[in-house]
Amino acid sequence: MEVVKEKKDIQNMVEKIAKDILKEDLNNTVLIGIRTGGAFLASRIKKIIKNMGGGDLPLGVLDITLYRDDWTRIGPAPIVRKTEIPFTVDDKTVVLIDDVLFTGRTVRAAIDAILDYGRPKKIKLAVLIDRGKKSRELPICADYVGDTIETSLQETINVYLREQGHEEMVVVEEIER
Repeated sequence: MEVVKEKKDIQNMVEKIAKDILKEDLNNTVLIGIRTGGAFLASRIKKIIKNMGGGDLPLGVLDITLYRDDWTRIGPAPIVRKTEIPFTVDDKTVVLIDDVLFTGRTVRAAIDAILDYGRPKKIKLAVLIDRGKKSRELPICADYVGDTIETSLQETINVYLREQGHEEMVVVEEIER
């Protein structure tokens, strides 16, 4: 396990993403975090945007478990958690937020789920860590990125956040086979 980002680095990346979002026209913009890590980051980004005078953007949380193309491989009874989108996404700019962008499959599943809630004007993607285009399986890229860390396919990146009861850090770990 190699720690590549620490607590302060994570805070700086979240602030960078929030500042980049603030450069946009935020009229009719909503934030939706992908459960679990993306939901916590979305909440942080919302607070920073509000504190910087960008308004109190609506915040939703999306569970994509049943939209994943590998959900049957997860186990016989995948844990489905609550999706909370207490607003319409119709004609909104949705900023979809996740912790790590790797193959693009999670984002594809999230887009499918959002489209079941309505028809957004636009969907933008914000990620704390982008693992780089070499690992992408789908033509998906982030609009807002905290940092890019290229890894091999034999490695994984894990983001540990205080909201999950962890010391904050981003680590690169070898995949156990």
